[in-house]
Amino acid sequence: MRARRHLLVAAAVGLAGLATGQAYAAYQPKLVPVTRQQAFADAARVEHVPLRLLLAVSYLESRWDANQGRPSVSAGYGPMHLTDGTLVPAREHFSGGTEDPRGDTSRPRRRPRASGVRPGHVAQTLQQAAKLTGASADDLRTDATANIRAGAALLAHYQRRLRRPLSSNPSAWYQATARYGGTSWFADQVVNVLRTGESRTTDDGQRVTLAATPGLKAVRTAANAAQTECPPDLGCEWIPAPYQQLDPKDQTKYGNHDEARRPLSQRIRYIVIHDTEGDYASSVKLAQDPTYLAWNYTVRSSDGHVAQHVKNKDIGWHAGNWYINAKSIGVEHEGFLAQGGAWYTEAMYRGSAELVRYLTREYGIPVDRAHILGHDNVPGGVPSDVAGMHQDPGPYWDWAHYFDLLGRPPHATGGANAGLVTIRPDYATNTVPYTGCDAKNPSAACPEHGGGDVLLRTAPSADAPLVKDVGAHPPNGDATMSVYDFSARASTGQTYAVAGRQGDWTAIWYLGRKAWFHDPASAPAAVGARGLVATPKPGAKSVPIYGRAYPEASAYPANIPVQDLTPMQYTFAAGQSYPVADVARGEYAYSKTFDLSTHAVVKGRLKYYEIQFGHRVYYVKATDVVLRRVS
Repeated sequence: MRARRHLLVAAAVGLAGLATGQAYAAYQPKLVPVTRQQAFADAARVEHVPLRLLLAVSYLESRWDANQGRPSVSAGYGPMHLTDGTLVPAREHFSGGTEDPRGDTSRPRRRPRASGVRPGHVAQTLQQAAKLTGASADDLRTDATANIRAGAALLAHYQRRLRRPLSSNPSAWYQATARYGGTSWFADQVVNVLRTGESRTTDDGQRVTLAATPGLKAVRTAANAAQTECPPDLGCEWIPAPYQQLDPKDQTKYGNHDEARRPLSQRIRYIVIHDTEGDYASSVKLAQDPTYLAWNYTVRSSDGHVAQHVKNKDIGWHAGNWYINAKSIGVEHEGFLAQGGAWYTEAMYRGSAELVRYLTREYGIPVDRAHILGHDNVPGGVPSDVAGMHQDPGPYWDWAHYFDLLGRPPHATGGANAGLVTIRPDYATNTVPYTGCDAKNPSAACPEHGGGDVLLRTAPSADAPLVKDVGAHPPNGDATMSVYDFSARASTGQTYAVAGRQGDWTAIWYLGRKAWFHDPASAPAAVGARGLVATPKPGAKSVPIYGRAYPEASAYPANIPVQDLTPMQYTFAAGQSYPVADVARGEYAYSKTFDLSTHAVVKGRLKYYEIQFGHRVYYVKATDVVLRRVS
């Protein structure tokens, strides 16, 4: 009874100080432990904000997570994503990049040299909310209940500034919601969340539910810029990358992408998901640098805003593999793979998913993990490329949730003893003890964080060594626990052929060997699948695999140099099986000068199968393997 009296007194004092934020100390939510659901209800009542609206805004910002008081990649804190405008993630220094971007590698390898914060242009909603409520900035960063109340106060403040009543109808708050999120597209997404409802358990074990409100309609005012290729009402901005000759005397020196005629010249078959390893403004500026490299789209963290830089008919230099570049669209996401446990916002996931849904429909791209690749899934073109391939967006990118938003969640297509498995751990509870999140102390453990990858070992034991990757770690192949090291990891949505089962462990064929992952029935890390697998043709001890599906030599005209069909350093031996994800004829996009008239696409008869060979996809010649269906 005493605790209940504290809560009632706090609510009454909060109402009295609504306009000025006075006497916040008397409201202190720490006086009594409250559930996350109750915290939303209390804040909505005190600030006269519709509870459904407050829940929907918070869901779109953070999915109601507290994130252990750590900031998002756009310096937002807590369930309401209150942004600290004095701090944004530090822009990293870029290194590497000596290869021809139109050859086998296409982008400097990106790795943060230092973590930290620097002055930025993020709105100071955290400081503004602190003034409204009287709470300290530290409380708003670390106390989820205080953060929720402050977010509600900020919403009410925006509504008053618009001279609108504090209505109980969420639809009356559209403009205030757009102001809170930064765009009208954000407000439209809040309406979508209200319409469908949501329910989930947060990262700190709080069950929160928002009941569906069918029949709501979004205003849809987020018009796309005329030059953009985006779904209606996403509000895409056109920030073009320059196609520019850098030396007037040398047409081979130009940047920062290639003009082309896709999909007439060749099919667009992949979408590559990146993170920027820098803040939005700096990343967009790089795309505008004619001496650097460009990609097709960038998605902002704070509100899911999308900017397009390169037309989809043209080829961005983004994937690190020219074959993939020529057949893909690159989508960058503001963020860091591992810096300080920073997290991706729900708004960014939704903005990206809405864009990618549109692109897959527009170009007929299959919605699966063999065609929607992380940059970390792109193969090296030749053996020497493998060690320098990129690792983003990393194990903390929530592929399961992303594919939920794409309408194709990873699910079982086979039984418990199927010959294939699709990796599907529970993201929230799948906490792998990575290292390397702190550049100043790379051997230190990363902050505990859910993730979508499973570790792969040489035997069915937690004490067994990680499997080797001779390409990533020549010559011995020894993998590490670094968050940047994908040598011994399988990712959510990827499908593999089963190589064995023992107790709580499942083995898959991976990089030419058996790889075991913990897969107990009580907390499965994978689900059964069925489909086609490739095995070496009868009599072959092993078959070569390739990082690019180029044509046979006879397909090249005299004026275009023949590209070598260089096998990778891995072994695909007899008795092993790898899932077949696609079939392709050999293609090579030739573009070595600024003059578009010299560009051409060489198409051959040589047939390849795309396979899931390790963490990355690779290719085998159809004549080297036989296919069989497993279920």
